[in-house]
Amino acid sequence: MFRSVALLVAVTMVVACSDDPPEPTPTQTQIPEELESVDLPEIAGDEAGIGTPMEERVATIGLLNKRNNLSEELELKPGEQRRVGDVIVRLRACERTAPWEFERDEGAFVQVLVRERGTEDSFRKVFSGWLFKNKPALNVVEHPIYDVWVKSCAMDFPGEE
Repeated sequence: MFRSVALLVAVTMVVACSDDPPEPTPTQTQIPEELESVDLPEIAGDEAGIGTPMEERVATIGLLNKRNNLSEELELKPGEQRRVGDVIVRLRACERTAPWEFERDEGAFVQVLVRERGTEDSFRKVFSGWLFKNKPALNVVEHPIYDVWVKSCAMDFPGEE
């Protein structure tokens, strides 16, 4: 008896899952009157000079060699790279939240390349992505020897002291 009930429940669940979900009905919305008359800026933020231009920003990246417990601080501008032993760290971008935002954070788009064992100049990319100072677990460089993290991103916003 129990087996037949369980089989009936399983068959019912499979049949229910095979149906296509219903199409959602669109909701009509309107722009509030006070926002209809707002003029949008004609130039983008980078062109308007809001904040430090990307090429003038400086990121401080921490690099740890877990074999010998040596750590280094690398100061890089976007587009620069630094080789330390068997690892190359490239910085592509550096950002931080505006001072008026509630959740402050700093981050950098980093690429990490490690020399292939037994070669002189053959490197393999082991990481390419954003790293964040206040949320290091969000994106992690997974390598048995090297650890890389963001320490800071130096840039200014208008109105900051």
